[in-house]
Formats: sequence, structure tokens, C-alpha cells
Amino acid sequence: MTARVAVLGTGKIGEALVSGMLRAGKAPSDILVTARRPERAEELRVRHGVEAVTNAEAAKAADTLILTPKPQDMGALLDELAPHVPADRLVVSGAAGIPTAYIEDRLHEGIAVVRVMANTPVLVDEGMSVISAGRHATEAHLLRTEEIFKPVGKTLRVPESQQDAATALSGSGPAYFYYLVEAMTDAGILLGLPRSQAHDLIVQAAVGAAVMLRDSDQHPVKLREAVTSPAGTTISAIRELENHGVRAALIAAIEAARDRSRELASGN
Repeated sequence: MTARVAVLGTGKIGEALVSGMLRAGKAPSDILVTARRPERAEELRVRHGVEAVTNAEAAKAADTLILTPKPQDMGALLDELAPHVPADRLVVSGAAGIPTAYIEDRLHEGIAVVRVMANTPVLVDEGMSVISAGRHATEAHLLRTEEIFKPVGKTLRVPESQQDAATALSGSGPAYFYYLVEAMTDAGILLGLPRSQAHDLIVQAAVGAAVMLRDSDQHPVKLREAVTSPAGTTISAIRELENHGVRAALIAAIEAARDRSRELASGN
């Protein structure tokens, strides 16, 4: 990894990146963190042995700046950083819906910006980080970004024009599964199972199905058909899902998430 990395606005995902870099062999002295609250900065310093600094100090000292604010706070953060970020820095943005051009226009001319949408399973090293290059980002900048994010899951490069779709599918994706697990748990309770047993049954089914999807060469249709016997229980359930338009509802929901990502990018 390059000499120093700073994580600005270190929340849960930012801390997961810090932990991942340390496990990958990065020295604590080469990682800087910033936080809004002094007590949070001190907590990070004590827990990980990293140096807690101000945003301006991070901009001056680190080769790579990882920005993790809420989208509505990005403008104020860039205004604070602009006088202090040299042209040779790599800026990695993890803010949903913020295009690289927005950051490039507010910092030094020609600065390299990479946009990343990482989902919450980075907290358990099973995340997906979707990476897009800005106008001035090179292959070396993309490789440096991947090196930072790979310890907490997988990475995927896409053109920035596809980031809103990736946000809808991957960034928001875990919430859709939690929603389904919640509904299936309620169904288990309705059928007479204790909540804890219903939860355990569904979670293990989800984990097993995810591993089969990941590790087999088979299309999801084939895997589903392997469970669906003629005139059996599963096909009866699938019929009800189709009758209630669940497939169409999921597609519409993901389109709505994509549209909201576009609205965020336009400043709404």
C-alpha cells in the first residue's frame, strides 16, 4: 500500500476499512482517522493504534483520502479540504449518489477521484465494493483503491454511469434480504414455530443458498428447480409469490432505489 491513508468521518464502514488495512499488514502509523466527535476519535486511536487528526491535517499528510460522510455533508467537507489537498492525492469517495465530477470540481485541478459504493457486509468482511474511476484516475489509482477494499470483501469495477444501478442492487441489497427474512420469520411464527427457531431456520437457509449461488456454476433458476418438485410444497409457494406480484414488486423497488440515487447525484 502507499505510504499513508486517511479515513475522514470514520463511522462503522470507515472503521471496517481501517481494521481491514491493519489485518492486511498496514502499519497503524500509516493510517490516519478523523471523526466529528473527539471521543469517537479517541476511541479509534485506542482501539486500533492509529493517529486521530483533523481533516486539514489528514489532507496534508496522507497520500490517499477516503471520504465517508453522509451525502448531504460532502459539500461542506470538500470546502474544508480544498485549500489543503495537493494535486497528487488520490481521493476515494464512499458517499452514495455523489458523482466524481462533483468532487473534482471542488478540489485541485486534475486531482484523481475514485467513487466506491461499499455495502454494510464489509463489517463482517463479506462486502461488495463497486469502484468507478473519475476523469483523472489511472489504473494505478484503481489498483490502490482495490487494495484498500479487498480485505473487507469483493470488489467490482463498473463505469460510473452504472453506479446508480449498482447502488440499488448492492448498496441497498442487504436491506432487501433482511426484509424478506423478517417476513419469513413472521410466517414461521404464524405457522406455530417459536421466533428463535424460525429465525435460525431461515438464516441458515439463506446462508446455504448464498453459498450455493456463489460456489456453483448453476443459474438461480436451475437451483430453484432442484428444490421444486412437481405438485410439491415449493411450487405451491412459488405460485403464491407470482400471484402476489413479488417479482414485479422487487424490480419496481430496485428501480425506485436507482432513481433515488440519481436524485442524490443531482442534489435533491
